[in-house]
Amino acid sequence: MRVLVTGGAGFIGSAVCRHLVANGAERVVNVDKLTYAGNLQSLRAVEKHPNYAFYRADIRNEQSLLDIMRLERVDAVMHLAAESHVDRSIDGPGAFAETNVLGTVRLLCAALAYWSELGPTARDRFRFHHVSTDEVFGDLPFSGGVFAEETRYAPSSPYAASKAAADHFVRAWYQTYGLPVVLSNSSNNYGPFHFPEKLIPLTIINAIEEKPLPLYGSGANVRDWLHVDDHARALELVMREGRPGESYNIGARAARNNLSVVESICDLLDIRLPRKGGKSYRDLITLVADRPGHDRRYAIDPSKIERELGWRPKQGFEAGLSDTIDWYLANGWWWEPIRRERYAGARLGGRHRSVA
Repeated sequence: MRVLVTGGAGFIGSAVCRHLVANGAERVVNVDKLTYAGNLQSLRAVEKHPNYAFYRADIRNEQSLLDIMRLERVDAVMHLAAESHVDRSIDGPGAFAETNVLGTVRLLCAALAYWSELGPTARDRFRFHHVSTDEVFGDLPFSGGVFAEETRYAPSSPYAASKAAADHFVRAWYQTYGLPVVLSNSSNNYGPFHFPEKLIPLTIINAIEEKPLPLYGSGANVRDWLHVDDHARALELVMREGRPGESYNIGARAARNNLSVVESICDLLDIRLPRKGGKSYRDLITLVADRPGHDRRYAIDPSKIERELGWRPKQGFEAGLSDTIDWYLANGWWWEPIRRERYAGARLGGRHRSVA
């Protein structure tokens, strides 16, 4: 299968590209604008592979994407390109509307034009896989509940709203034009090559550098954690075997509150990289003012993808977190330039406060 991956230099996108190349895809075509979070160093393992190609392009450029699809004769589009950090969406929501909404619409237009040109067999084989997030569903109470595919959309942040809008446009292209789309909504990802603005990589790197470990509010907010390699496997399954017009929730049933995640990182680093004087990294945990619209709890019900496609996560959270810490300890070549040149760990999304 010849697969075009948008956002393939990002965290999840690069994991998808590495996975597809390693598992025998006929062609993996990575299209990425290379914004601040795009990093071709995440693709060193596959960059010279004969079945891999990279194009620097903006998904808002419909003609450019159509030209690439034609040139590479793709069988599927896996759409992961997105602005994805909630804090950045609070400070600058316009960029999220431009990329996540307008970019998705223009990519859909390119895909529809390309699909319309294909012969009957190729048209039947083609898939447009839109990769989304559980944040479109809003938040859950601490007392319980899970997100199912039928859960009503109720986004809380500009980021979540932009992804919700993109989801609706993708479904509209299926209903109106018949474009064979599949959608997936996943829980929080973690693992290697994760840009250090998100909780787990930021905590690991700040701890290594003996800097404060910021934690919003009391750290009670709960997230369902999914290893990025498990997610990449699930995404390939949805692309290949998902039913057109359907959506699939992807999660690992590994819910943890943020405080316990940060404490686990500290405890593992206490063993791997002891601080001087016998101090614990837990001493660096610093509670900071909560961000506006901070969802309390996310929890994914992955029963549908388990039942219909046979997917199960392979990586337990404790082992996956341990491996992730080991990766950051061993791969300063990847994250140290980011800290120096792109993002030093400053708080984002703090200029605005909730008035609720």
